[in-house]
Amino acid sequence: MIERKKPLTAKIGVFGVGHAVYWGQFEGLYEKLLSYHEDFKKIVVKNGVTVCDYGMIDSNTKAYETAAKINADGVDVIFCNMLTYATSSVFAPIIRNVNAPVVLIALQPLSRMDYKNANTRQQLENDCICSVPEFTGVAVRTGKRVADVIIGTLYNDEKAAADIAEWCGIAKVLHDLYGARFGLMGHVLESMYDMHADPTAVSAAFNVHVPLYEIGDIIKVAGTVKDAEIEEKKKQILENFDTPEPKSDPITEKLTEKDLCKAARVAVALEKFADENELSGLAYYYNGQSDSVERDTVSSFIVGNSILNAEGFSMCGEFDIKTCIAMFIMDRLNIGGSFAEFHPFDFEDGFIFVGHDGPHHIAIADGKPVLRSLKKYHGKPGSGASVEFKIKEGPITIFGITQTSGGNFKFVIGEGESEKGAIPPTGNTNTRGRFGDNTRDFIKRWVLEGPTHHYALGVGHHAETIKKIADVLGIESVIVR
Repeated sequence: MIERKKPLTAKIGVFGVGHAVYWGQFEGLYEKLLSYHEDFKKIVVKNGVTVCDYGMIDSNTKAYETAAKINADGVDVIFCNMLTYATSSVFAPIIRNVNAPVVLIALQPLSRMDYKNANTRQQLENDCICSVPEFTGVAVRTGKRVADVIIGTLYNDEKAAADIAEWCGIAKVLHDLYGARFGLMGHVLESMYDMHADPTAVSAAFNVHVPLYEIGDIIKVAGTVKDAEIEEKKKQILENFDTPEPKSDPITEKLTEKDLCKAARVAVALEKFADENELSGLAYYYNGQSDSVERDTVSSFIVGNSILNAEGFSMCGEFDIKTCIAMFIMDRLNIGGSFAEFHPFDFEDGFIFVGHDGPHHIAIADGKPVLRSLKKYHGKPGSGASVEFKIKEGPITIFGITQTSGGNFKFVIGEGESEKGAIPPTGNTNTRGRFGDNTRDFIKRWVLEGPTHHYALGVGHHAETIKKIADVLGIESVIVR
């Protein structure tokens, strides 16, 4: 019921390549290849992106001119349409000078040639793969690399269409990541060494800005919230969350009116704060003195942050900006992105609980999420409304961002299954996760990669896609299997 505030979009640069000598040799070939180019663009546009078409590049001069146009247009991903054989002189200036990742598209119009009636003209119309190795080889020699090659047929090829859709999804991530603003508020939870991150290093690696905020900044905004706004937010909360009676955990109770009002007030303040500061995400943590306005405010973030996650603003606790960015990447892939960590094993049935206390991406919840009032937040100060749900059953992806001893970032990625079954009624998110052939062995391999104890949790299997994003960003990655 909660909708994304801004639609996902991206700008895709598209151009075709060909060999100019052919045009005088085979009448109508140039026009026929451009008709195939138009059909290819229709496949791309279906993915909700804007296409910037640079036409046919068949000379070195045009290549240099096009590279300048591509950079000026600020495209997120480039599709080089391998319409027929082309010399690498029409590609080298582009791959050498453009800023966006380049994907070679080799889609034959025919699934196979008509061998009995085959001729040179028919071969040239289907010679899409011929210069691909020449292009990839020249890319390497110029110190660049082709991001991917998509091979298949132009018509009725589901695999090729899915590969194009994947790169359009990656483009949407890159589009929103460029210049994104991930706020930090408060400080690291004392002694969590894995949570520390240098804002300048984050900015350099992801091309984002990290504005720093004080707790007083959100308190100031909360002071402007009107009663009518609180009532409207309470209505939204109760429409999107269930509030059941407590079960087995003595620190939980049915959501109280006091906690609901506090959560609604702070949720309004967070939304205003995010809008006023043009934030893409926020990572926060703050203790505050007992009975202080600081503690009272920060301990009421959880519900508002969960709503913001569903609206496309990535919000997480424990000052974990690295996982906040992982959540953001998953969100822009439209697969969720909940704040998660490992919880207890079930060694009898061979699964592990994955979840966290705090904010989650309720768009991927299995049914209505639950709100409970907690008398205490375990391991942290404060009390109040907390979110409890499990994510949808089926394939899941986990994605953490850590750092190496040299300070470089590293993506740690895995895939598993979310299974049906009861979860602990603790006011925290929990999902039954099964990974690899043996969950115990998978977790051992995961932790030996040196991750942080947090990660983003999404639906579907998307490890390879996230690895491609790491490659584009020049960040080390590993898929744990």
